[in-house]
Amino acid sequence: MGFKCGIVGLPNVGKSTLFNALTETAAAQAANYPFCTIEPNVGNVAVPDPRAQKLAEIAGSAKIIETQLAFVDIAGLVRGASKGEGLGNQFLANIREVDAIVHVLRCFEDDDITHVENRIDPIADAETVETELMLSDLESLEKRVPNLLKKGQQGDKEAKSAAAVLTQALDLLRDGKPARLTEPKDEDEARHLEQAQLLTAKPVLYVCNVEEGSAAEGNALSARVFEKAKAEGAQAVIISAAIEAEIATMDPEDRPAFLSDLGLTETGLARVIRAGYDLLHLLTFFTCGPKETRAWTVSKGAKAPQAAGVIHTDFERGFIRAETIAYDDYVACKGEAGARDAGKLRSEGKDYVVQDGDVMLFRFNV
Repeated sequence: MGFKCGIVGLPNVGKSTLFNALTETAAAQAANYPFCTIEPNVGNVAVPDPRAQKLAEIAGSAKIIETQLAFVDIAGLVRGASKGEGLGNQFLANIREVDAIVHVLRCFEDDDITHVENRIDPIADAETVETELMLSDLESLEKRVPNLLKKGQQGDKEAKSAAAVLTQALDLLRDGKPARLTEPKDEDEARHLEQAQLLTAKPVLYVCNVEEGSAAEGNALSARVFEKAKAEGAQAVIISAAIEAEIATMDPEDRPAFLSDLGLTETGLARVIRAGYDLLHLLTFFTCGPKETRAWTVSKGAKAPQAAGVIHTDFERGFIRAETIAYDDYVACKGEAGARDAGKLRSEGKDYVVQDGDVMLFRFNV
């Protein structure tokens, strides 16, 4: 199950530096000129979760396998991208393929790093990118909706359902609002909205890239971004991409002291990864044993057979039951045997909704 977050923004805001730090590689060339990133680079990163370490200690696991999230470094957008300016069409196509957007905004002054529009204003930068995404969606829907309305009038139920929800999205875009504010009335409309792959229907996380001295508390520029995020019901985090790039090259044992000196308790990347995970409405369940403790990802609301299917399709097809222990109970009872003795191990059926932190063992028959 692959979940992708696309890193977007104007040129020279720190996207590739952030991506390099996320993947702890130099896979994306970070250079002080626009369009140095042409093809989207993809990196899988582990989602930090201290629960896995605790479970592994209790289970005596030989290794830990963390769940992962994919980040895609997409080249910088510029004004006019929706009309093909810069490398616009290619960039917009790359954004269409991701599940969520991580929007990096420059919240630092540096005369040595050029800005494509010769000013430092993260709100204006955000609006430039958002406008291009909305214009692209608007063009797409203005071509698509009339045909759907016509088919709907001729008795095509699928087309009628699609036309209803996409007309609502089109009205929002014409009003200068993103398609993510669309409210499908049922599952069919929600499916049609998802299948439309609208750029502005994707959830957004704003990443405020600040100078080193503001990495702990942010600055006046990042404060404006947080206000914008709050007004939109979106999320925002503060990082210093330069610090994260430095940390990525350090010996892991030296990182805590370095962070402490900067007044930080964790890396900004950990916050970005967790926020991206939350943005996609994901949760983690675990499997534990002597061989390994492993974290797995499912969408919130997933039922036990779906969780089993993440491990192997045979598990879902032949699902019988899921032996389940809540994380807190597993820890308190010092493992599976203790949880069983204490009556904390539950046998759950096909309708069980998986909870974050569940420790599960699937019984199946194929």
